[in-house]
Amino acid sequence: MAADEPPPRDRLFTTRWVHVFEEDTGEGAVYRPEDAGIPLSRRPREQLVFGADGRATLFTAGPDDRLVERALAWRDQDDDRPPAPGANVRILARSAGRLVVRLDDVGAG
Repeated sequence: MAADEPPPRDRLFTTRWVHVFEEDTGEGAVYRPEDAGIPLSRRPREQLVFGADGRATLFTAGPDDRLVERALAWRDQDDDRPPAPGANVRILARSAGRLVVRLDDVGAG
């Protein structure tokens, strides 16, 4: 692949992932693609968008329930590089229809 060629299409980067909190496990938070027929909830559902450059955006409910953005960094479970300062999303398990992630605040406070 040439340096100026875009990365191949990967569902991780072409999907908005929605937190399906009722499926969370002790391992981590479960996210599914927004087109997966996720049940409605009174509790606003967080959403994640991943960039191929290692950045991610977490959308959470603000004071008036409208979504607000929070910039994050992301990495895979087997990535042994040190985490970036601030908030990080670690992908623990991944398939086309399901992500299991953990949000870590590194150096916060």
